[in-house]
Amino acid sequence: MKQNDDLNRCSWCGTYPLYVKYHDEEWGRPVTDDRTLFEFLTLEGAQAGLSWITVLRKRTGYREAFHNFDCKLVGQMTEEDEQRLMQFDGIIKNRRKIHAAIVNARLFESIVEEFGSFYNYIISFFPDKRRVVNDVPDMAAIPVSSPVSDAISKDMRKRGFRFFGTVICYSFLQATGFIDDHINSCHFKAKK
Repeated sequence: MKQNDDLNRCSWCGTYPLYVKYHDEEWGRPVTDDRTLFEFLTLEGAQAGLSWITVLRKRTGYREAFHNFDCKLVGQMTEEDEQRLMQFDGIIKNRRKIHAAIVNARLFESIVEEFGSFYNYIISFFPDKRRVVNDVPDMAAIPVSSPVSDAISKDMRKRGFRFFGTVICYSFLQATGFIDDHINSCHFKAKK
């Protein structure tokens, strides 16, 4: 990917093409599609304890391993599928994270049935059901959690979700545009 070096970006993406592409085309952009939300829920859980670039490098493998993030198909996966995926080099081979993706798919489906969409569920935690565009003067001002991520992760853990504490939840909210934490000088910052 050719990068336009004239654009101001958040410094966390550096100059690594995969990170820059993710920053420019996805991070902080509002997502309403349930399949994409399930993808980010799964990837954020897989990232626990690792760097995000590790997960981005394996994203294609995750799509292959988890039925292109069709939560109905993932929810039908079995213990045999888990064993098979432990041998698959395209993903992070952590049995607990693989199992969590399958359990979370089933729970994701139940939320969709209850709320009409996962998007509806998540946005219901936000004041006035509106996304948040934070004032972020520099990278040090970006929080790792918020009262909203605390509330969502608490409710999701109560429902049985795994690998979705408040920090992972906050990262999910940033990635899917429920919260825009681009620094104020970033070309990709949403206008309030």
